[in-house]
Amino acid sequence: MRKNIPIIALIFFLPLSISACSPFAPAPRMVAPELLPEAFSLYPTQAPDASPWWYALDSDELNQLLTRAFAGNLSLQQAWARLEQARALAVQAGADLYPDLNATGDSTHARQRRENGTTDTFTTRNYAIGLSTTYEIDLWGRIRAEQNAANITAAATREDWNTTVITLAANVTTTWARILSQQSQLRLLEAQLKTNEIYLELVELRYRKGIVSALDVFQQQQIVEGVKSQIPLVEAQEQLFHNQLAVLLGQAPGSRLDIKTTDLPMPEQVPAAGLPADVLANRPDVRAAGLRLEAADWQLAAARANRLPALSLTGAVGYGPADIDLMLDNWIMSLASSLTAPLLDGGRRAAEVDRTRAVIDENLAAYRETVLTAIREVEDALVSEHYQRRYLAALDRQLQAARYALVEAREQYRKGVEDYLPVLTQLLAVQNLERDLITQKTQLLIDRIDLYKALGGNWTVTVVAEK
Repeated sequence: MRKNIPIIALIFFLPLSISACSPFAPAPRMVAPELLPEAFSLYPTQAPDASPWWYALDSDELNQLLTRAFAGNLSLQQAWARLEQARALAVQAGADLYPDLNATGDSTHARQRRENGTTDTFTTRNYAIGLSTTYEIDLWGRIRAEQNAANITAAATREDWNTTVITLAANVTTTWARILSQQSQLRLLEAQLKTNEIYLELVELRYRKGIVSALDVFQQQQIVEGVKSQIPLVEAQEQLFHNQLAVLLGQAPGSRLDIKTTDLPMPEQVPAAGLPADVLANRPDVRAAGLRLEAADWQLAAARANRLPALSLTGAVGYGPADIDLMLDNWIMSLASSLTAPLLDGGRRAAEVDRTRAVIDENLAAYRETVLTAIREVEDALVSEHYQRRYLAALDRQLQAARYALVEAREQYRKGVEDYLPVLTQLLAVQNLERDLITQKTQLLIDRIDLYKALGGNWTVTVVAEK
């Protein structure tokens, strides 16, 4: 018995020592240089920061909201489940590189009765146990190519998860900013309402003294009611953003979140975008597109190798005595090999090669498009923020001029030089500009968020450390 143990071990471990060649292994791909510009039109010089970008907004409240979102967002949970599926498929693809080892067992009990003048009863018992193994030698690297394709696909799925994280962070921050904007608008409307009511009292006083006509009173009343009509619209919009933020956090909408921040954070400096190559390295969607292109290359290698002959080994060791007491003294060992060469398959394997080539073409076009889209998004974000800052500066100057004009119109009206219309016009101009200023400041912050999103970044590794 002992002298046969090495033979059994040889049956099981011999295939593991056979290395597969890979004549169809794909060559590495390079990014087409014509896709990349030399630099962005608004190219900053500051070095990029690898830390989470929302730290620059210096808000503990935002940090807490994002932590809750990363833990409870359902889209992020779906993305992680897809990643787990891809990882499991990669394990499955690599399993064929190793032999299958199965345990077998069988027991039969038969009783036969024969009547020949006398009654005879025969009882037959058979027992069998053993081990069986099968293994396909990866002669042409097909199995290895399939494993590489699956592993690379899993890596691309991880980048998809990173993209979901980046999108989630941008959506949470944008929604939070819009809530702050609506709250600022509401406070402004309440202050404007008080101001307009004071103006109304002054006009009514002058009307009672017979200095002005009733038209001035009605016009000021119209302004007061106009401000009042805006308040419920702002409150409704704020609640809608609360509902949106609740869903992003993985909570049921309907209740107001406790948002205590009162002022919109204003970014001070445009962050560095880096060279286009650096941007591409930080964009998980670009990395995912490149990985899927590489996976398609390995799938083509597997399809080409599948058209060649396949060599398989099978082995078995078993015991099958009629008496269980003799089991260890009665054993059988077998070893067999088989060579399978495809001759006629109706063109199935050739069609699979053509299909994988088409998949490569599709993924190559998708990769090039993703690269161009990434560059455009960064460029657009830089341009939007640059000109939004210029617009805000001009809007602020316009507001200051409108306030000076209001003071002058009010003084002329008080002296009786002008009627109430110039005061009314300038008052409406000032209040509309004040509301617009809040809206445009919010847009500047959203432009910055879009820039952070476009830049990607590698900060996603810190989002769910336990995973």
